[in-house]
Amino acid sequence: MEGDNFIMITEKNFFELIDKVVSHLEKLQGKDQKEVWIDSDSAKKLLGIKSDTSLFHLRSQGLIEYSQPSRKIILYKRESLLKYLEKHSHKTFDEL
Repeated sequence: MEGDNFIMITEKNFFELIDKVVSHLEKLQGKDQKEVWIDSDSAKKLLGIKSDTSLFHLRSQGLIEYSQPSRKIILYKRESLLKYLEKHSHKTFDEL
């Protein structure tokens, strides 16, 4: 195996490294989870839709919660979007 480099570490150091990686990922994930209200672009991305019209229809039909702190700013409650997705999810054959 010419050209391949190997790094040897102790088992203890390996698990410490894994713990640090997991902590880092949890922090990154936690940042997003702390945002209660998200903007239209983030809401569309979370819902997997591309148009403002689709978002408007969900909002006008009362299917998702939103707040309009000013005329041009509309924010969406992340939890409401996740509930909407969960409500429209389909069970796997294993769960039936």
